[in-house]
Amino acid sequence: MLSKPKSSPKPSWLKIKPASARQYTAVKKKLNMHGLKTVCEEADCPNRNECWSAGEATVMMLGDTCTRNCRFCAIKTGNPGGRLDSREPERISTLVSSSGLHYIVLTCVDRDDLPDGGAGHMAETIMQIKAKAPLKKVEALIADYSGNISALKKITAAGPEVIGHNVETVARLTPAVRDKRCSYDLSLQILQNIKAINSNVLTKSSLMLGLGENYNDIVKTFADLKTARVDIITLGQYLQPGRRHLPVSRFYTPAEFADLARLAQARGFAAVAAGPLVRSSYKAASLFKQATAAG
Repeated sequence: MLSKPKSSPKPSWLKIKPASARQYTAVKKKLNMHGLKTVCEEADCPNRNECWSAGEATVMMLGDTCTRNCRFCAIKTGNPGGRLDSREPERISTLVSSSGLHYIVLTCVDRDDLPDGGAGHMAETIMQIKAKAPLKKVEALIADYSGNISALKKITAAGPEVIGHNVETVARLTPAVRDKRCSYDLSLQILQNIKAINSNVLTKSSLMLGLGENYNDIVKTFADLKTARVDIITLGQYLQPGRRHLPVSRFYTPAEFADLARLAQARGFAAVAAGPLVRSSYKAASLFKQATAAG
């Protein structure tokens, strides 16, 4: 059972470990060369040193301005006015094919200003990566596309190994945490629809902890995600990125994350990552291999 919330400064286990500077620098140089941004940097992910050093990166597509305004997220918000970089799929596919990256996660800001939410743009990028580097694995971390089925079909048809969509938080807290255009039920429907379109693709979702949820909320979320046929889940500690964002309700200990990981595994998820510094793309390649091995 989870312990009671405590009011305390950031605990010692949230310190970031240094990683190999050589591979990190090489990835950083390649990203800059192709004018690409990563969610690793934009969202100030604590694991970017470790992931880049392991040959994994999460590239953020469709610009750096999100049309939604979730209260947990550090990415800037606004209206891009329908602008698209037509050369972005080529730049990303060239980066992947010419770099030491072996597993690429493509994610994007919400683009409610585009008819398909940018799904076609991401799908084109995936197809170009597959054409240039067919042995490299691609994970697409997608928006909800306001429930647009045709947008989901574009993504699945492009052939990524994994399609992720994050519920972010538990149902009870969703209205206070996520943008008003987001919905817990819609997120579950997106995950279900992906499997309905292509039952062979692996699906993934992520849950932040420390926003005011309780044990029963978490258990219910596991059940909901399992009903939606999600294969892979990640659980991580919410960290307040700035003053305008929601405060941390509590810090979970590594032992509590380990307990929750065991609970999730017992519920039948094919792969689980849980820990204070875990984010949705953390050790994505390893989780993909676990889920594939689980059948």
